[in-house]
Amino acid sequence: MKLFARKTRQDVWDEAIDGPLGDIEAAERIRAICEAAAVSAAGSARNDKRESERYERAAKVAMEIAMKISDDLMRDDAVHRIVDLCMTANDIRTAQVLFRAIHASWIRETVQRDHPTLVQ
Repeated sequence: MKLFARKTRQDVWDEAIDGPLGDIEAAERIRAICEAAAVSAAGSARNDKRESERYERAAKVAMEIAMKISDDLMRDDAVHRIVDLCMTANDIRTAQVLFRAIHASWIRETVQRDHPTLVQ
């Protein structure tokens, strides 16, 4: 019976993108991905293999979308959100690489204040 068939949950980062995204839509999508993946990032920090895989997929998709944002400030803000996600997952190495990609001084200062372990 299909009526009782279990539906697989589709994550926001696994949803297909219809056409090219504008900068605002890309930033909104990254925000949604980071919010949805926060639980998986926390699970990744606890060495939960399934949650770790979900976090890695979400972070990868978010980074791919962020690379396509042409507005510098919007891209820096999106990268800031991804850095926060990486720090939740205790993925310091990826967070440090992303931190170096932030050019806006006030966003860098905010990240440094929120995550002092990134600055070494």
